[in-house]
Order: sequence, then structure tokens, then C-alpha cells
Amino acid sequence: MKRARRTKIVATLGPASEDPAVIEALFAAGADVFRINMSHLPRERLSERVATIRGIEQKLKRPIAVLVDLQGPKLRVGRFAADAATIENGQGFVLDDDPTPGDATRVHLPHPEILSALEPGHAVIIDDGKLRLVVTEVAPGRAVTRVVTGGRISNRKGVSLPDTTIPVAAMTEKDRLDLEAGLAAGADWIAVSFVQRPEDVAEVKAVAQGRALVMAKIEKPQAVAALDAIMAVADGLMVARGDLGVEMPLEQVPGVQKRITRGARRLGKPVVVATQMLESMISAPVPTRAEVSDVATAVYEGADAVMLSAESASGAFPVEAVSTMNRIAEQVEQDGTYWSIIAAQRNQPESTASDAIAAAAHQIADTLGLKAVMAWTASGSTALRLARARPDATVIALTPKRETARRLALAWGTHPIVTNDASDIDDMSFRACKFAVREAFAGIGDRVIVVAGLPFGTPGATNLVRIATVTPEHAAKA
Repeated sequence: MKRARRTKIVATLGPASEDPAVIEALFAAGADVFRINMSHLPRERLSERVATIRGIEQKLKRPIAVLVDLQGPKLRVGRFAADAATIENGQGFVLDDDPTPGDATRVHLPHPEILSALEPGHAVIIDDGKLRLVVTEVAPGRAVTRVVTGGRISNRKGVSLPDTTIPVAAMTEKDRLDLEAGLAAGADWIAVSFVQRPEDVAEVKAVAQGRALVMAKIEKPQAVAALDAIMAVADGLMVARGDLGVEMPLEQVPGVQKRITRGARRLGKPVVVATQMLESMISAPVPTRAEVSDVATAVYEGADAVMLSAESASGAFPVEAVSTMNRIAEQVEQDGTYWSIIAAQRNQPESTASDAIAAAAHQIADTLGLKAVMAWTASGSTALRLARARPDATVIALTPKRETARRLALAWGTHPIVTNDASDIDDMSFRACKFAVREAFAGIGDRVIVVAGLPFGTPGATNLVRIATVTPEHAAKA
């Protein structure tokens, strides 16, 4: 199935989209990656969900990426004697280690690590930003705050700490179990929630040991402050704008999104823009004009993928949401302004043989007006290097490894194909042309670029570029 766009679409699965027929319809509508949110799916059902996706993949004969999103540490207040209380602007309110049900003056905070890390002046945000407190004094097991934005506070509401670095890892015990379950089920990408430091990503990578790639979700100010170090360790990035918009001023989020997107592109690492992209389609069959513009902005910036969360997981119009996002991306990529923006943001290649070959392939494709770059790759690094430059040509990634093809389903402008490795240079060129015809990227008389590394099967050894012409023999074998 050939997509008419380079930008990929991530669709979250949930109650509205767990039926195999709906998942298949989502793929047909444009979904390239399916996200499984471990905050909502019982671990025992994970392997079943992945098996369903793999069944559809086998039926449609196209690699599909599975992204397992770990919940991360969920911080919540305790319970109230009346299940809720109302706190007023300007009053004092205490967070403490006393498990007694709370009232309008205090509540239990069952996270001693937070109480020990809070300092005067730190903000405490509750219930996704509906309530805001500022710490005025601290003592062992107790933090006194002043209510800046009051209102109704009820049992187990979430807590965000934009000013506080919490001395805990991004992985909880639940996450460790979910991670092992995801790896055992064959997940292609693992997303790490509430990353604060590069060590949070490194911890997950140490467990994964290459069985899946690891994506850092940037949703805390601490992660933004350590962004360069986190990007260096992670295999991919996600701009998780929901919590990011809670923990830092909303007007700063667009700038952070651009910084993350451009930084990831510079490093050649996939970047996903997520959260509230078509939010109104949870309950409406069409999005708002502002939402369409939001999706388009991410596409114009050259993001590898845009993501649907509740729109496809629990909304009333999951397939329509994917179809709408697909049409937006297609339209943007047909706009002449799109390529001028993409070209203006291209980075200079690094002084390596692989980057030199990728840059040469890009230049050849532009000069000759070619629409396909055929990349033989074992690890996927050749395809990612080519995609990094955002060429006006589809990168057809030919790989003997199914897991590589699935991982590349997330990368901008890549069309992964699983096939046996090439035996020699002639076989490499012949089968590249054959696949270009079969996948409708070229016809008889067209030329394609073939990029590979010699000896074949050597990861990171991109050192060859060749121009090949499609012949009737290639078409006959397709």
C-alpha cells in the first residue's frame, strides 16, 4: 500500500478501536503506527493486541510499527473525607504524609519523594492545571502552600511539579513489568513517559538491549532543560504537548515543539508531535480550523509523524480522524511552500562516509528529478540518514529484517520492504528496480538511485551509491 505522503500517522488504540476490523480500517485510512497506552490497557491483554496488529500486517503485507507507551510515575493526591473539597484563592493548604482523609485545609500526598524535594517557591499543579498552589514553607513530611488558583479538588487528582526535580526514575515497578511484556510481545518502539534526565532513557535502553527502539517523551520542563543530552541518548522523540502545556506556560509550548522537531531532524532521529491535534473529533465528525492548522504546522516543520490519542482510542469517529489527518498531511506536502520550508531547514552532512553518500544521493535525486531512493539496510541507519535530509523522493528501505522494516514505518518518507539481502551489486540493482516498479514508484525507462553498504549486511557501512534504469525485464519480474 503506497502512501501519498511522507509524514507518518500514529493512531492510539483503545475502546473505540480495539476490534480487528476497526484497526484494519484505521490502517487503510492512513495509520502507519499503532500506539498502545499502558495507562489504560491491562498488561495481560498486551500480547493479544499486538497479535491482532501482526495479523493485519500479514494480511495486508505491509510492515506496521507498534509503539508501547509506558505510563510512568503517576503522582496523585490522596482521598478526602467527603470525596472532595473546595479551596479558595489566597488560603493556605497543606500537603502532608498523614494518610487521614483530607478536607479544605489539607490532604495526604502519598509520595514522600515529593515532600522531600519541594522547596519554597515551587509550584504544585493539580488536576491538569485546574488548581495551582505555591509552596511557602517546608518541613519533614509536610509542605505548606498558598492557593493561587482555587476550586474543587477531589480524590486522587493528578499532581504536576514544573519546578521540582523528583529524585525517582521515570520507570515504576509497573513500567518494568509493562516493558518486559511489551518486549516479549514484539513491540517496535517503547515510549518513556515523564523523562527528566538522559539516565531515564538509558535505563529503558539497558533493559530493551536493542529488542525495541526507545522514544523519549518530552513533557516536563526538566526534560526541556536537558534536551540535548536526552536527544543524544534516545532513538526517537515525542513532543507530548499535554503535560508539557500543564507544567510550563502554554505560550512557550510552540517554541519548544519547534526546538525538539528541529533538534531531532538534525540528529536524524524520528520525532512525533502529539496530543490534542484533532481533539474536537473525539465527539464531532470534523475538526476545527485551528486543529487543521495545528496538524499542518507540524507537517510543515518536517515532523516524522503526527499522533492521535483519544481521537482514535475512545472517540466517536476514530477512522474519520485518521482519514482527516491523512488528507491534511497530503495537502500540505503538495503545497509549494512546504518544500521551501523543508529545504531551508536542511542540515549540513557530518564528515562521515555514510553522510557523504546520503548527501550525494539527495543531490542526485534533486538534479535528476528522481522519485525513489532504494536503500539496502540491515539496521535501518542507512534509511534514517537518507530521510534526515528530507529528500523530494521516497526512501524505499529494503531490509532482510522484519523488525527493521517495522521500526522504519515511523520514519519520515520511508517505505519499508522486507526481502532477502542482496548477494552482489548486480542483484542489488536488479531487485531495487524490480521493487520500485512493483510498489508503483517507477516505470520502464525511469531511473532510481540505489544506496547500500559493502560488504552487505554490515550495519552502518553505507558506502555505495548507484544510478539504475528500470527495464522491461525489471517490470516483468515485478
